[in-house]
Amino acid sequence: MRSQNMKLRSYVTIGMLSSIAFLLMLIKFPLPWFPVFLQIDFSDVPPLIAAITMGPIAGILVEFFKNLLDWIFSGAPTGIPVGHMANFATGILFILPVYYIYKKFTSIKGLTVGLIVGTLTMSLGMSVLNYFAFLPMYAALLGWEFNMYETVVLGILPFNVIKGILLMFVAIVLFRTMNKWIANQRAQYLL
Repeated sequence: MRSQNMKLRSYVTIGMLSSIAFLLMLIKFPLPWFPVFLQIDFSDVPPLIAAITMGPIAGILVEFFKNLLDWIFSGAPTGIPVGHMANFATGILFILPVYYIYKKFTSIKGLTVGLIVGTLTMSLGMSVLNYFAFLPMYAALLGWEFNMYETVVLGILPFNVIKGILLMFVAIVLFRTMNKWIANQRAQYLL
């Protein structure tokens, strides 16, 4: 009976965190000097909380449902959710390193190191993925013409570093205020 309750509880928690992430995804803003399609939002925080408290699959599911909901309600300019796929990849590249490092070192220091590694992984990984996959898809589907190397080096890479730093700040503030709750959730789900 306990495992059924925990299973139901995890489904509800994943659903709630996905909904919160979707709502946070609607609150986005551009940064000056960056391409308009690059916008900051804090929708990767709920998947990070899910991964830290319930494991990497929960974090990935929250990322997936967040992007699915946004695609359903907001659509995509190409008809194909290229931006949503990029956002999903961004989130996974950010939360997985944080989860694995924090799993090994469950402290504010471990979280901070994980967030730094997650930011670097996200920034470098998305630079590669944008160069070889996402930007060519946009170019083909929307007829955009641009220098991909310049877009990645001067736009996407620094943008993701800034986004990672902002996410790091928010995550550390949340961790400091929710530390006992996070430890309690980890004890129930992961131990």
